[in-house]
Formats: sequence, C-alpha cells, structure tokens
Amino acid sequence: MRLIAPLAALLLAALPLRAAEVSTFRLDNGMDVVVLEDDRAPVVVHMVWYRVGAADEPPGKSGIAHFLEHLMFKGTDTMATGEFSAVVEANGGSDNAFTAQDFTGYFQRVAADRLGLMMEMEADRMVNLALDPALVATERDVILEERNQRIENSAGAIFSEQRSATQYLAHPYGTPIIGWEQEIRGLTREDALDFYRQHYAPNNAILVVAGDVRPEEVRALAEEHYGAIPANPELEPRARPAEPPQRAARRVEYEDDRVAQPYVIRTYLAPERDAGAQEEAAALTLLAELLGGDGPTPLMKRVLEIEEGTALYAAAFYGATSLDDTTFGLVVVPTPDRTLAEAEADMDRMIARFVEEGVDPEALERLKLQVRAEEIYARDDLQGLARRYGAALTSGLTVEDVEAWPDVLDAVTEDDIMEAARALFDKRRSVTGFLRAPEGAAEEVTQ
Repeated sequence: MRLIAPLAALLLAALPLRAAEVSTFRLDNGMDVVVLEDDRAPVVVHMVWYRVGAADEPPGKSGIAHFLEHLMFKGTDTMATGEFSAVVEANGGSDNAFTAQDFTGYFQRVAADRLGLMMEMEADRMVNLALDPALVATERDVILEERNQRIENSAGAIFSEQRSATQYLAHPYGTPIIGWEQEIRGLTREDALDFYRQHYAPNNAILVVAGDVRPEEVRALAEEHYGAIPANPELEPRARPAEPPQRAARRVEYEDDRVAQPYVIRTYLAPERDAGAQEEAAALTLLAELLGGDGPTPLMKRVLEIEEGTALYAAAFYGATSLDDTTFGLVVVPTPDRTLAEAEADMDRMIARFVEEGVDPEALERLKLQVRAEEIYARDDLQGLARRYGAALTSGLTVEDVEAWPDVLDAVTEDDIMEAARALFDKRRSVTGFLRAPEGAAEEVTQ
C-alpha cells in the first residue's frame, strides 16, 4: 500500500480538476450565464436558478417559494397546465424543479439540439405565468398532503424541524422549506403572484447550461429567448434577519411511538463558504470527514463502531455551501444496550480526544487523495456538475470560488483543521437532540 498510494497521488495530480471548459457572460438585462462544455454525449442540461429560496420569504408566508415552484408547472398564457413537462417528455427529455433555503431551480435534460426549445419554454414561464384560482387551491392541497407525508408521518422529520427551529431563533433557516402547516393553508394566488413578480426576473436568475454545447451557441440562444425579458428595476438586495449571538447550549428531546432506532444528534452554528475566503470552510469540510466521514477510518466510526462496539452508526456532517451561517453536526446511534445519555457522553469523548490528539498526518493525506479523486470522478455527472455551480452562485460564491475549491481543500493543513475545531466546538453555540420512543413503547410493540 505504501508503494501504491504515492503512485495514485501522482496520477491524480496529473489530471485536471476542472470538470469541463467553463465560460461565463452576462446578458444586458442582468441574467448571468454559465456554460460547461462536455461533448462526450450529445445531451445537454439546461438549468435556471433563481436567487430566492425559503429563507427569503415574507413573514407569515412560509412555504411560498415551494408553492410557487409547484405553480410554475400550471401553465402560461401560451401553454396549458402540464404542457411544459409533456413537451419535454415528447422530445425525449426529463425535467423537474427544487426549492432550498437559498435558491429555487428548474431544469431539463434533453438532446443537445433541443436546447433552444427548452430556453423558449423556460423564458415563457419566467414572465407569462397564468394561475387559474381553482388550480391554485388544488395545488395548495397537494402541498399540504406533501407536508403530511414527508413531515407529519415521519418522527425523524418532525424532530429535525424542531431542532432547526431551536438552532435559529431569528434567522429564517429555522423555518422549514415546505412551510408551517397553518401558514401554508393561508397562502393565496395573490401571494404567489406577488412573490413571482418580485423575484422571478432575469437580473435575479442564473442560467447554467452543461453538455454538448459551445459558448457562442448558448449566448445566441440566451439572447434570443431570455435577452428580451426586461430586468426588474425594483429587485431588492437579499436582506435577512441576523441571528443573535447564541450564548447558551440548547436541547431538544422528542419522543414518538414510531421511533424504532433512537439516536443523539448535535449541531453547532458554523461559518459557511464565503467568496474569496473559503479556507475555514475547507478546514471544517475535512474535519467532518476525519471525525465521521465514509469508511472505517474516521475517528468516531473506528472507535465507537469498530473498536468499542457501542454504536451502530456514528457520523459527522457539514453544510459548507450556504448563503448565511450553516451548521456542523455529529450523530451517534447507540447499540440497544446503551442509553442516549451514554451515547452523548461517547460523542463528547470523541470530540475531546480529537482536540487532544490532533490530526493524523497519514489520515489527512489519504483523505485529500480521496477528495481529489471524488472531484475528478464528478466530471462524469453532468447534472451534478451543473448543480454544483448553480448552488454555489446562488449562495454568494463565484465561478472562481467553485474552480478554486479543490485547491483550497488540498491546501488545508493540520493546524488549520485544529484551529477550526477549537473555534467550532463551543457548546454554547450548539443544539443537542434526543430522539426516542416513549418508555415502554418497545415492549408494547412486541406484545
């Protein structure tokens, strides 16, 4: 292994980390365009990302961003309800959309020669959305049922929702993307149209095109279809309530008869990737992997799962790409003979051990090799690549930041990781959660 690893490192170092030829430009109306050239297959991914998500919703209107995403498929002045997706399918493609805290996106994957048609339809619903009142009411019911299925029917989802609300006292990241039920019920056609007119404009959008295309071709098509749409002169800068300093550790305990496997989870407020200053986020990214990433070697997995056998599962995670402060988390699922209090003690012990012992240089070298390999393999996922750029750009980063990220990760030192760990692990900035069934519930189920 000592002979193979250096050779692998040399081979990976010789491969370029840029997953495609990247070109960028801006239309006169303010729409940003990113072109990722990859001619290995005659297909293209066409994505329109809006710099608006659930965290940008007006107070009392939670869920409106996701609601509007659904309504964008209900037709325009020129297309009937459902016609958009039917046309995509008839042309051999697929389409969908997604809403997150920091963005909303719409995409199609089609043959490269259908790109112009996709732009024509997407540009149409950027300005010509037509909302039949009856369809709006029906779709609101659909979203309420979606919330029922995804949240109310899942003990883990309810638990996660409560923890997020506890983590963020003022910032809207504490509000669920799908919205609170009572506020969803109050959403109206006028709410959707107001949100649409304010945020769905070319100067608030990013077009990402990836696949068998050329920049000049994309520019010509974008100018033809999107270029004529006027910018919204009343578009306001993204302004969100600031989270006050967290001065006391918080706890959430949730019991539910449906819980089959109890676990303890803790999240800390943590800095996100910032444009031109991604170093701390890179250190936190590697810290999460060293503590509880994939494979048997991360500290928590190696000790708790393998050596001691006190945990069925142990992991760490970090959401680096975010417009505002994000979270770093750890989770321990104890074996049936262990309590959640003991699992929490195990978690604290692993944190203390890592801070005391520091970073294993060989483990860090292996991890960096793995990260570099994953960056290279990501070139084969055209849609994932387009999503990487879109998510970054709608979260305050630049194309240069996306391209620099692998090198920033590679430059992280042991000292950088330890400095990030010492700044992170302050319980006053944490939320610890216990999820379990009520006492005696397990016995009732087995009887």
